[in-house]
Amino acid sequence: MIHISVQQLPIDIAAEMTRAEAAGAGAVATFTGLVRADDGVGTLELEHYPGATEAALLKVAEGAIERWSLSAAIIVHRVGPMHPGERIVFVAATAAHRGAALEACAYLIDRLKTDAPFWKRETRGVEASWVEARDHDHAAASRWNTPSS
Repeated sequence: MIHISVQQLPIDIAAEMTRAEAAGAGAVATFTGLVRADDGVGTLELEHYPGATEAALLKVAEGAIERWSLSAAIIVHRVGPMHPGERIVFVAATAAHRGAALEACAYLIDRLKTDAPFWKRETRGVEASWVEARDHDHAAASRWNTPSS
């Protein structure tokens, strides 16, 4: 089962956990990302390219399902304006065993950071600036380019 959502509404962790647990696997690994207040960020606004974003996330989820034989891959990502402490992303991977679930969860967040078309703008006071891609995000994603052993 794959569930992808790009939404402006807050992420309902309880509902997403229920969805993940319903897949009937022995292990569920999750990651929740929060908006940080780095250097005084007051608002983070995410824009995306509708249709293309969901297609990119679906491809990431399909890759995880195939690579780790998951019973479910869930990706929920917010767009629009958000404030420090708000949930920005939730991913879950369900598998028969914890090792596969944990690796797949890391893969999902690493790959979505580089493969999905999102644009971030941070506002500090009255100043707003676009966030450039980060080298460490690309390095984290590249570790998954080789087949698993």
